[in-house]
Amino acid sequence: MQHMKIKPGKGGNFYVPFENRTGNESIVYFTRDLSPEGLQKIYDKVSGNLTGKVAVKLHTGEQNGPNIIPRPWVQALLENRLPDAAIVETNTYYEGDRYTTAQHRETLQVNGWTFADVDILDEDGTAMLPVRDGKWFTEMSVGKNLLNYDSMLTLTHFKGHTQGGFGGSNKNIGIGCADGRIGKAMIHTTPGQPDQWDIAKEEFMERMTESTKSVIDHFGKHVTYINVLRNMSVSCDCEGIHAMPVVTPNIGIVASTDILAADQASIDLVYALTEQDHADLVERIESRHGLRQLTYMKELGMGNDKYILIDLDNDEAKIVAKDAVTHVTPFVK
Repeated sequence: MQHMKIKPGKGGNFYVPFENRTGNESIVYFTRDLSPEGLQKIYDKVSGNLTGKVAVKLHTGEQNGPNIIPRPWVQALLENRLPDAAIVETNTYYEGDRYTTAQHRETLQVNGWTFADVDILDEDGTAMLPVRDGKWFTEMSVGKNLLNYDSMLTLTHFKGHTQGGFGGSNKNIGIGCADGRIGKAMIHTTPGQPDQWDIAKEEFMERMTESTKSVIDHFGKHVTYINVLRNMSVSCDCEGIHAMPVVTPNIGIVASTDILAADQASIDLVYALTEQDHADLVERIESRHGLRQLTYMKELGMGNDKYILIDLDNDEAKIVAKDAVTHVTPFVK
């Protein structure tokens, strides 16, 4: 259920440099190897707690969307590491290619997600998960089939987002596990408002993050996070062929068992790019106050925004974000 509306916190449009952060450090792995082999290599570093029946939370995209994680990469990962896992998704809150289960199934066929089971979590109804210590919610509505899994691999295409500023692991779970009619409405819409997207900026980031917290509290230690920083448009994969052109260089893949560290490291890598290379994406993130996702995850005790970055391409050396992006090929507009 929803709490009464209260004034949200501020600061989602201000980037906090690493040296200004406090608290403990988590481990984040990094590789520049954007390939099926690179994905499997980094997966092996963070997969130790994935036991039992594994859900792979993936954004499978609108029909013919150009920027999603390449299907052959996912197929190789599942065949070689997770042969019994299922890809999991939920239906959308907006009317489109994935609004109903039937439409969603057709889109999965069009996009080639045919090599593994795909479980549309809200196909058979919804379930409520508790939200502990939330500002906006005491519980969140998710696709009921989520409860059938023991562990979750959050496999995320990191990119911009029209509403959230950026889409990392937090959005992949918080929006992607909330069911298409109840949960997503709780996050996006003030009850009685005609505009289904009226909740924005800090409040939206906080609601989305509380939804995420309900899911990762449910799985406990049996959840892990991989962000693929490739084909990063300012638009989300939900915009499909209508997404804005990619103008950000490809960076690599990060992974952690700490959701905040994974998303924070991804943001740090984007900010470590040159002004020319990150200007559009940073503008999208800050104009939507997307950085509130990170500070609110920290306030809710969901992880650490300080981390040790481990370079898997160079004997697991400890590096900083600036070191990680020295290899990038500047994007030519």
